[in-house]
Amino acid sequence: MRKKGKAIIVGGSIAGVSCAHSLTLAGWDVLVLEKSSEPPARSPTGAGLGLDPQARQIIKSWLPHPHLLDDITLPLSIDQNQATDSEKKVTRILTRDENFDFRAAYWSDIHALLYNALPQTMFLWGHKLLSFTNSQDESTVKVKALVIDTQETVEIQGDLLVAADGCLSSIRKTFLPNLKLRYSGYCAWRGVLDFSGDENSEMNNSVTLKVSEEMIKRMHEEAETIWIPELARLMKETNDPFLNVIYDCDPLERIFWGNVVLVGDAAHPTTPHGLRSTNMSVLDAEVLGKCLGKCGPERLSLGLEEYQRIRLAVVSEQVLYARRLGRVKQGLDRDGIGRGGFGLEQKEMPLFSRAPLG
Repeated sequence: MRKKGKAIIVGGSIAGVSCAHSLTLAGWDVLVLEKSSEPPARSPTGAGLGLDPQARQIIKSWLPHPHLLDDITLPLSIDQNQATDSEKKVTRILTRDENFDFRAAYWSDIHALLYNALPQTMFLWGHKLLSFTNSQDESTVKVKALVIDTQETVEIQGDLLVAADGCLSSIRKTFLPNLKLRYSGYCAWRGVLDFSGDENSEMNNSVTLKVSEEMIKRMHEEAETIWIPELARLMKETNDPFLNVIYDCDPLERIFWGNVVLVGDAAHPTTPHGLRSTNMSVLDAEVLGKCLGKCGPERLSLGLEEYQRIRLAVVSEQVLYARRLGRVKQGLDRDGIGRGGFGLEQKEMPLFSRAPLG
């Protein structure tokens, strides 16, 4: 009988819960450590995201009731890119794809769907990673974590450590201490539009980070001169906007060391223009599960090598393509469209709908 491996996943976000699904299906025991004290409540404040067909198919394969994914998402049927001359107030359409088969969702809704389909005993909430050590032969890994409520330190041993701890991954920093995130050159304003006066809406107005009144005033003034009237009005009607700095990372040369592997934003921080982040996390998890299920814990290194071989080339291309999309959409590369096979439509993204899974 094949030995059952134990995977410790650090990070309970979508990348982490996705890996919990795929590794469980691959026959692994799974434990997820998350420093937040509890699962995120249903809330519209998390980022909106778009799921492509491949990611949706994978998520449905993890769920006991696949139709629930369609119930909590809405179709994104058109992908339109347009440019506006802020001085002349003239807008022209650059590209329009009317066969855009994405579905939109709140981050928190997708997270809740994935989380609720897993045994709750799998999750240790309020556990902050302190350190980890590999055994000399790299056959096991020992994790030290702080229980935030009690300030106690606990030790957990497993066969595999999965770093799903985001763009600023502390686990990645252990292996790549000099790696720097790349500032994309701009920030993004985000917010939640308050539909509380609409009895047909289920949205609630809630934000995670406030900004100064002066910053909001400046944003509104700039919106009047830069954006089309419809978008400027939407920005004015959005209460309590908040600010995100946009950054990515040059593609990594490797995404596993011994029995430690990176997934999601820990493996490939990316700008949002290609709608890739969540989709890449889901595919990372699926490929990791397939590779480890095939090789088993006794041949862990072979499974991780295959995971790296399959995913690294794909995510590297997609990160760089998303970066270029951002430069074009921010007006920093006006001559970029159409050059070298580059296009603004999502389907032009390398391996957009046919990323290999194993």
